[in-house]
Amino acid sequence: MPEPLFDERFTSLDPSIWTAAHLPAWSSHAAAAATYRTGPDGLELSIPPEQPLWCPDLHEGPLRVSAVQSANRSGPVGSTDAPQPFREGLRVREEQPTVLGFVPHYGTVAVTCSAHLSPRTMFAAWMVGLEDRPERCGEICVMEVFGDTVRGGPAGPVADVGQGIHRFRDPALREDFSAEPRDLDIEAEHTYAVHWRPGAVDFTIDGVRTRTADQAPDYPMFLLLGVFDFPDRPGDADDVARMRVSRVTWTPLG
Repeated sequence: MPEPLFDERFTSLDPSIWTAAHLPAWSSHAAAAATYRTGPDGLELSIPPEQPLWCPDLHEGPLRVSAVQSANRSGPVGSTDAPQPFREGLRVREEQPTVLGFVPHYGTVAVTCSAHLSPRTMFAAWMVGLEDRPERCGEICVMEVFGDTVRGGPAGPVADVGQGIHRFRDPALREDFSAEPRDLDIEAEHTYAVHWRPGAVDFTIDGVRTRTADQAPDYPMFLLLGVFDFPDRPGDADDVARMRVSRVTWTPLG
């Protein structure tokens, strides 16, 4: 296996690579800022009780987010030009600088992480197009887990792990996503990876292939890592959700 060309251990958060806010064009960098820390153990994202709601006047249902993303861009204020619009009619509220920190096009992207969740929280790693052209908007979901799917099983902890392709507005893609039960302790560290190549994406957990998509976005994509809280769902508001990421790597196609 060749050495990765990108190898992030998160001893600090390099602003030339990472934006520590979730899709800030739709609100502002300050309003969408993540709660995080970095150090020898990597990156920890968390949602403490004082974390404000994300886009409270626009998002359907209350949501809190701590996330980082490996690129950022937008058009001017008032335009519709920014990645991942989450509803119709969104307009840029704060113009974002163009920061293309880690924007691969094909290869193997691996995220090594663990999480602590309650039934009302989730964590995820996903890749999306920059939407520098409107059709470059598809998503490769490396993984997502909702806390209300975490449970015990005969052999130990089980969680439903979502993986696959989200089409959004990319006419070259189709929706191809599922969440399957896996024998997995999310509080222990695991490596979730995608082998992304022309026309196909293989998804793996700890090196074991879990699914294959017979399609693939064909444009550069950036990586988002985040933990989410849904305050209107059942669960303990004081049970702080956390996602710990010790390593992200990218190995190009060889």
